[in-house]
Amino acid sequence: MPISIFGFQALWSPYFLAFLVLITLFYFLITIKWRGKFKDSEPLTKKKALLFVSGMALLYTIKGSPVDLLGHIMFTMHMVQMAFLLLLVPPLLIMGIPTWLWRWFIDLPVIRPIFLLFTKPMLALILFGLAFSFYHLPIVFDFVKQDILLHTAMTTTLFTAAMFYWWPLVNKLEGMHKFHGLKKLGYLFALSVLMTPACALIIFSDTPFYATYTDSAAWQQAMALCVPAGTLASLTLSGPEMFSTMSLIEDQRTGGITMKIIQELVFSVFIWLVFYEWLRNENANADEITAQVLQDRKEMAYHRHNG
Repeated sequence: MPISIFGFQALWSPYFLAFLVLITLFYFLITIKWRGKFKDSEPLTKKKALLFVSGMALLYTIKGSPVDLLGHIMFTMHMVQMAFLLLLVPPLLIMGIPTWLWRWFIDLPVIRPIFLLFTKPMLALILFGLAFSFYHLPIVFDFVKQDILLHTAMTTTLFTAAMFYWWPLVNKLEGMHKFHGLKKLGYLFALSVLMTPACALIIFSDTPFYATYTDSAAWQQAMALCVPAGTLASLTLSGPEMFSTMSLIEDQRTGGITMKIIQELVFSVFIWLVFYEWLRNENANADEITAQVLQDRKEMAYHRHNG
């Protein structure tokens, strides 16, 4: 059965799209038109703008497009959402917001102590790993997925934890928690280890875990998170099997595998970037050392000749 039966609003989330468009317009107003009102501001670069817009476009794709609706129908699509929402959108947004704007935001009296605490690398790592695992406990997952306020609060909490996790890896702000060189690799690997138990339980389970994908009543209540009540009441639905050819256990296992594959792909890209940055710095330092040695030899030769 096609998902188009749920209607335009469920498929494309126009209100969420309008919200993200407003945030993006506000971003460009601050970074271009109102930039002079901020201390030590610099012109917005094309790279920063592209990173931010890419992050917002990806955020809409996974939370506002039909992908979001499919995430309520198939656990596999839910895990695709989680992977991109937590592992790719945060670094794109962090890198897309200019350093001077981050500095202004963090220096706000209430924000600074909170930010300094929760971006401590070990705390950020542990909280993010625990939040991800806690959310995917069946009792928590099913409870949260059937209430729009709880679901919004949990999604916001997970996304915030992801922002804190990624901050030490990609921020360029002086005086903030950050990693340099190959220490970033250990930090990425540590999260991979923390996420593995939850994914392994999902992948190797012999039975489907989540009532919001297996129980008709629970599933329809979860669908109410993204489908208008009037539209949902007019449809006669039994469960997600009406929209997918995969069995429930296959869907669950595929979701766990997909999450790990996307995580490894994203981390591989960042590991390559970290290694490239480290290699570039090493080469730059090597040039400095070589230049200094040549200068020292010139000075020694000069003193020897004039001695």
